[in-house]
Amino acid sequence: MDSLSVAILTCSDTRSLAEDSAGAALKGLCESRGWTVVDHRIVSDEFTMIAGTLEVIVDELIPDVILTCGGTGFSMRDVTPEATHAVCDRMAPGIGEAMRLGSLEVTRRAMLSRATAGLRRKTLIVNLPGSEKAATECFGFVADQFEHAIQMMAGGGH
Repeated sequence: MDSLSVAILTCSDTRSLAEDSAGAALKGLCESRGWTVVDHRIVSDEFTMIAGTLEVIVDELIPDVILTCGGTGFSMRDVTPEATHAVCDRMAPGIGEAMRLGSLEVTRRAMLSRATAGLRRKTLIVNLPGSEKAATECFGFVADQFEHAIQMMAGGGH
């Protein structure tokens, strides 16, 4: 398989692109795997902004994977999972489950994550936590399955 194309969308009211250490760390992890990061942007913690931006990224850039950072907790402003669900054609609950399972080995607070994943057309959207530490840990729990997932979405076998 050719290199994956990845977009990174940080959902935050408080971070700028220069302050987005989680997004920057994910970009580095993707590039270390030989994947191409085609976009990295910030959007405020607003349902319509997140959902609309996810749609634009999928429809215009057509990345294989979108990694979101932030908005997966219990705060009233944490609406990334709901926005992801709204734009996806099908959900991929095992990805969120794998991240929580791996994270529970690190902290009991992992059970408070509402991160999810889903498919919009031929793009896999994966919600990651907003902190650099948690985002990179969760990426490590699931990233090795992204290439196979994209192959299956393109019609490849299991």
